[in-house]
Amino acid sequence: MPHGLTSPEPLTSAPRVWVLTGNKAGDNSQVLALAEALGWPFEVKRFVNRRYEFIPNMVLGTTLVGIDREQSSPLEAPWPDLVLSAGRRNEPVARWIKAQAPDQVRIVHVGRPWSSLDSFDLIVTTPQYRLPVRPNVLHNQTPLHRVTAERLARDADRWQERLAHLPRPYVAVVVGGSSGPYSFDVRAAERLAREASAQAAACGGSLLITTSARTPLPTIDAMEEHLSVPACLYRWTKDAPDNPYFAFLGLADEIIVTGDSMSMLTEACATRKPVYIFDLGEGENAMRPSTVQAAAASRRESRSGRRHIEGVHIKAFLYRQLMRFGPERLGRDIRIIHKHLVDSGRAVWLGERFPEDRSVPPLDCLSRAVTRVRALVEQPVSLPMSDDRTEVRVLQAAHHSAV
Repeated sequence: MPHGLTSPEPLTSAPRVWVLTGNKAGDNSQVLALAEALGWPFEVKRFVNRRYEFIPNMVLGTTLVGIDREQSSPLEAPWPDLVLSAGRRNEPVARWIKAQAPDQVRIVHVGRPWSSLDSFDLIVTTPQYRLPVRPNVLHNQTPLHRVTAERLARDADRWQERLAHLPRPYVAVVVGGSSGPYSFDVRAAERLAREASAQAAACGGSLLITTSARTPLPTIDAMEEHLSVPACLYRWTKDAPDNPYFAFLGLADEIIVTGDSMSMLTEACATRKPVYIFDLGEGENAMRPSTVQAAAASRRESRSGRRHIEGVHIKAFLYRQLMRFGPERLGRDIRIIHKHLVDSGRAVWLGERFPEDRSVPPLDCLSRAVTRVRALVEQPVSLPMSDDRTEVRVLQAAHHSAV
């Protein structure tokens, strides 16, 4: 059923919710965060994609051809009332589920959809995707997150004895990987190790480091080799039973996050602790606009005028050209969220200082999403245009100032 049409009858009990997950941890974290915050029982559907999934998914749009049915969760009646999805690969699956019961199933998609916006009942998005203002699009300033005081305290309690030998205060370091036009290579990893060590040494503390699914193995080795303070380095492992990610966030006095992951940056900021963004790039390949501008000016003044791509892989370089010359729909500009987090006082770039009177309100992205999803499911009537018009104009202005 397209958004804006009235369902035959409102639900009289808790809706049946399916959460579609895939191979990207950031996408999975967001849909799980929304499912948990809604408070309704939900079932997680995990999918394994075929290597050639891109072709049938792009051509057919509504299909299960792109997934390995034998290795994926079963899809059969009774059909859900609500489907939560994220990521390009799960879009065809979500649309196929809705096609089985179009008057019952509602799809909420998180992030940027590649299908037509009219294919979804609600889209919960963030400004780096630069989606238009629509009645079925909720514009949040940051991604959804799973950080709660209870989760941080529970996981911190489970790990604090294992870390008791390390001097406090603790500086957590959350490490991502290459993303779009930004490359996390060995050079960046060595620089992160040096700068994080200096941060911990300045306060006489230690580092709690956790990598992620996207962290290249050579960079982990390089980072470990260049640490100069006491540290616990956890190497991410798929399906590990005791991942310390939330424990490190809960125990940390300060948090350093690589600037590639908007989900991890949001989760760090949700703790309301001081968060430092590590710039993966340098010079003209930096994430900070001021650094890029300074590097460009320096290059113009140089005699040779030769441009050097500093540690950026060819894939990152090509993505940078896509951002510069390609259509906005195909790219994303994470600098918009960087700017928001810095301007709101939630984060600073690593090496900079917070103001002494720092005070920030809690993030409201999750509560806004919950309100809209509940309205969609519990009161399935045409939703009026939200007050996002003003917010989107502000976010668009932030985008243009960041470029």
